[in-house]
Amino acid sequence: MQDEMEARAKKIVSTDSSKVAMKIIPGHFATNHSHINYYIDMTTMKSRQSSAHEVARAIVGKYQTTKTVDTIVCMDDTETIGAYLADELTSAGFLSMNAHKSIYVITPEFNSVGQLIFRDNLQPMVRDKHMLLLLASATTGRTIERALECIDYYGGIVEDIIALFSATDNVSGYDIRAVFKDDDIPGYATYPHNACPYCKDGVKIDAIVNSFGYSKL
Repeated sequence: MQDEMEARAKKIVSTDSSKVAMKIIPGHFATNHSHINYYIDMTTMKSRQSSAHEVARAIVGKYQTTKTVDTIVCMDDTETIGAYLADELTSAGFLSMNAHKSIYVITPEFNSVGQLIFRDNLQPMVRDKHMLLLLASATTGRTIERALECIDYYGGIVEDIIALFSATDNVSGYDIRAVFKDDDIPGYATYPHNACPYCKDGVKIDAIVNSFGYSKL
């Protein structure tokens, strides 16, 4: 049976495509960096083949000019979307400087001390390459900042940042292209851990959330 938290879920349809939707659940949720009043469920967009393809089409539709794209860096389990995005960009005439005229789709990993790294076999796909950074959500911007620092360290050239959902328009001087924005969710808010009004009012946290999903408390 559906529990009380999941019964509050609503569907939000993208203004860019009627075939792209995400599920939102109002409540009190904690992330690694903040507290938020909506859990944004992107599981279907990231995991269902047809949905991931439609998301990729919506992203490409946001581009008005042709750019060079060599590599897509996927964060937050967005590799399926990244693969379709590479295919859509190629079909739309976006150029790649790679030897095989094909776009790489890669993901960094965390090392033992929590730093983002690219292994030696992936570094040639980063160094001097024109890159798109793709992630599920951008709320505080900290994940983006860490990813940018990692890409810069390995010599990549970030052309654009794309988020499925973004609560911010700009991070570190980069405009964020988003399929969904915070104003698509009425009343959406994010708070520092030490300044959360729900915590001050004694409202219990519904779940701990991250890019992989949620764990109810």
